[in-house]
Amino acid sequence: MKILLIHGPNLNVLGKRDRAIYGDQTLAEIESLVVKRAQELGAEVSAFQSNSEGTLIDFIQAETPKAAGIIINPGALTHYGLSLRDALEDSAIPVIEVHLSNIHAREKWRRKSVIAPITRAQISGKGVQGYIDALEILVTELKEKK
Repeated sequence: MKILLIHGPNLNVLGKRDRAIYGDQTLAEIESLVVKRAQELGAEVSAFQSNSEGTLIDFIQAETPKAAGIIINPGALTHYGLSLRDALEDSAIPVIEVHLSNIHAREKWRRKSVIAPITRAQISGKGVQGYIDALEILVTELKEKK
């Protein structure tokens, strides 16, 4: 089973960006951990990052017919990315939203997600472990569904 691991704007600078909030692991290191865990679970991960909402949508539309689920950290698009939300919803596959930081304990504008209502779950504030948790939830649900 193929899982899409999608990262939105500014996540390409993880490891350099405000380490007190986002940690010191790079995006490549996070992806490597998720890919390794996916292999242990018998799943495949295809990772993608873009700072452009349109490019993320193009990826979702092209790749979801071949995928079983999506893990996404939409970055700032969490709060206003309505076209991204539509693409995720139109994919008709399970989506889990992940955030490294606890968005509910940060600035007021970060607390609202336009993505969360169409997801299976939102995992926030668990750092890299949130990605692993999302993967394990998706794989478990997809295996039970078969």
